[in-house]
Amino acid sequence: MTTPWGEFALTRFPEDPRDRLRAWDASDEYLLRHLAAEGVPLSGTVVVVGDRWGALVTALAAHRPVQITDSFLSQEATRANLERAGVEPGTVRLLTTQDPPPGRVDVLLVRVPKSLALLEDQLLRLAPAVHEGTLVVGTGMVKEIHTSTLQLFERILGPTRTSLAEKKARLIFCTPEPSLVRPANPWPYGYTLPDGIGAASGRAVVNHAGVFCADRLDIGTRFFLQHLPKSRGSQRIVDLGCGNGVVGTAVALANPEAEVLFVDESFQAVASAEGTYKTNGVPGHAEFRVGDGLAGVPAGSVDLVLNNPPFHSHQATTDATAWRMFTGARRTLRPGGELWVVGNRHLGYHVKLRKLFGNSELVAGGPKFVVLKAVKESGV
Repeated sequence: MTTPWGEFALTRFPEDPRDRLRAWDASDEYLLRHLAAEGVPLSGTVVVVGDRWGALVTALAAHRPVQITDSFLSQEATRANLERAGVEPGTVRLLTTQDPPPGRVDVLLVRVPKSLALLEDQLLRLAPAVHEGTLVVGTGMVKEIHTSTLQLFERILGPTRTSLAEKKARLIFCTPEPSLVRPANPWPYGYTLPDGIGAASGRAVVNHAGVFCADRLDIGTRFFLQHLPKSRGSQRIVDLGCGNGVVGTAVALANPEAEVLFVDESFQAVASAEGTYKTNGVPGHAEFRVGDGLAGVPAGSVDLVLNNPPFHSHQATTDATAWRMFTGARRTLRPGGELWVVGNRHLGYHVKLRKLFGNSELVAGGPKFVVLKAVKESGV
């Protein structure tokens, strides 16, 4: 990536030489060009929100910025890109969306996220630290910036306008208005699950901003909850890509002797899963982990993995995440252990499962979704 601050070799995380997707896009370049062309002073506290793979903070590292991200993978990519650029550890402060934000913000740079709810939550959390002299600039691809995006900036921070588009990217300029009366932060949001979905029927759900299906049970998870395996005894079970933790909580309710590990790469998701589990007073033992799938989980230590894999990475459609989840499950399952997957019928996960496990069984099928089971055989 070529910028006014130099050229940087950037990669996504986990690094894959076959991956043709770049670790930056035109909106990152546009924002950096704007900051240099306008001679924006960067001597105060610079906060970068939603920097997807660390491109912005790597370029601006000399100004000791603070990065705030919801993504473990983005944070790991940032660490690797900073190291590759020769930036001393600690120069860039890495925070998550669950950490308290800085008490004062002089420059606020916002990479517009896919989730409007996450943007709302982050702007409301940062607003008290923004002052009259704060420079606020957002950036994103044209397809990511909508009227509702601009309305959020205006409602929470102050008057907002946009730039002309360049290479299908656009900037957002917001003038802070400290006297603005802001709405209360509605996040995290809670709702009650419907009946007819097994052990989780009528239970409470906690959703932090940005987590999939914040105000209702999505139809894929509903289908999965209706066809979960019967767990008995002190099994070790993983809710892989746990989201708000409904699936893992349902299993723990049905089998209080189970030990459930909730894993997601989203800090917001793992906080939601922990909130859902604890709100329902589930007996038994649970662990909540933010990470890259099952990395770090010992091989052959798990009896059952439950998975509803995503097939998007930001705006890109990809099966790379599902493939990593499936290979991680094969590694961590004990012989005879099972991976249960729910997914859209058209994604053809049964082909991947047969390739990895040597078997795949259709547990349940509907017009849109299927639940599949793969068993780890001895020697696999």
